[in-house]
Amino acid sequence: MELLYLLLAVVVIIVLTTKLRLHPFLALLGVSLCYGILSGMEPRALILAVNEGFGGTLGKIGLIIVLGVIIGAFLEHSGGARTLASTVLRWIGSRRIPLAMGVLGYVVSIPVFCDSGFMLLDPLAKSLSRKAGISLAGAAIALGLGLMVSHTLVPPTPGPIAAAGILGADLGLVILYAFPISLLALIAGVLFASRYAQRTPLDAGKEAAEVPSSHPAHRPPGFLKSVLPIVVPILLIVLKSALVRDTEITGIIALVDFLGEPVIALLIGMMLSLLLPARLSSEMLSSGGWVGKAIMSAASILLITGAGGIFGTVLQRSGIAETLGQSLAQYELGIWLPFLLAAALKTAQGSSTVALITAASILLPLMPALGLDTDTGKALAVVALGAGSSVFSHANDSFFWVVTQMSGMDVKTGYRLFGSGTMLIGLTAATGVWLCSLLLG
Repeated sequence: MELLYLLLAVVVIIVLTTKLRLHPFLALLGVSLCYGILSGMEPRALILAVNEGFGGTLGKIGLIIVLGVIIGAFLEHSGGARTLASTVLRWIGSRRIPLAMGVLGYVVSIPVFCDSGFMLLDPLAKSLSRKAGISLAGAAIALGLGLMVSHTLVPPTPGPIAAAGILGADLGLVILYAFPISLLALIAGVLFASRYAQRTPLDAGKEAAEVPSSHPAHRPPGFLKSVLPIVVPILLIVLKSALVRDTEITGIIALVDFLGEPVIALLIGMMLSLLLPARLSSEMLSSGGWVGKAIMSAASILLITGAGGIFGTVLQRSGIAETLGQSLAQYELGIWLPFLLAAALKTAQGSSTVALITAASILLPLMPALGLDTDTGKALAVVALGAGSSVFSHANDSFFWVVTQMSGMDVKTGYRLFGSGTMLIGLTAATGVWLCSLLLG
């Protein structure tokens, strides 16, 4: 019956969030309570699981998500994201447009959400396609896939951070494994865009007149200043993971241990992002300014993440781990189970972040039975969840509509190009995770 209740719970979450358009927070909270009651949990134990699941999850990653969103807001509003785009474009060259747009999307989507990143870089994709006299399809699909790869795989984007927090994975190890695997997926996406999508005729439209601003207060920051809020936190987190061990922590290692804590690293990144505007004003930091709007946008993610923590805790304490673990162990799915869970949820309800959080919550009680309860196993499970959360983007995904509508694709073309592209990058990343699991034992 516990297995039946779990299956029913997943189906109900999908129906509530897709058909009835209920907010994922309400769906996860309601299903968690119903599951706990149906599985026979005592009322006091259920309430304790709800409180500890929500508070414990947000206690680990709530600040990280908020700080990451604030960094993204300053990069976006100050023009730093556009500076990064222009610089990477110069390095790669305008003749390799799909490659350039894929790399740009990959870089920009680490601090900025997919939708914002696409809208930010779409004019550049159209301008380059017009100048080169080629179809917009290659540049648009490469950009969309590049954004999707880092959005689902590379911290400090909220989804992977949330999944790492739920599973108790070392964020530094997640980054170490996610980076090469995400590059492999990016290569597959760029090849798909340049060799296949590029053949589809798609008009880039006419050039719009631009009036550049020369006022010092409106000038975007330089490349070095723009890249620091992204690179410094990542380096600090990875450095801690690489240097800090269980031995006595003293001297410089103690400093690395402190600075490499994700909250401290992201706080340093946020402080560096305050250097991006030409003139920092109190209005930017106000409740109605850049910071206020960023925190407002983070609220939904925080609630969904907390509710995912509730679902995972209720599942963990209901006793289903042993039952379901024994059932799944005989199939030897191993590292493929996280991918399949996230892929099923993503395809069904559309949101990569919701898929990551919900699948991580379901996976949490099963980690020991799957042999993924080691530090390496947890990190690879997070990356596998990220790979699954990119499969399959279609009409129930808001980003699908951003890509197709902004680039002028019809729905059929969108399914053929962008939907298939997300399937490819997800499967490529999952294969990379599987190969890593074999090599790392």
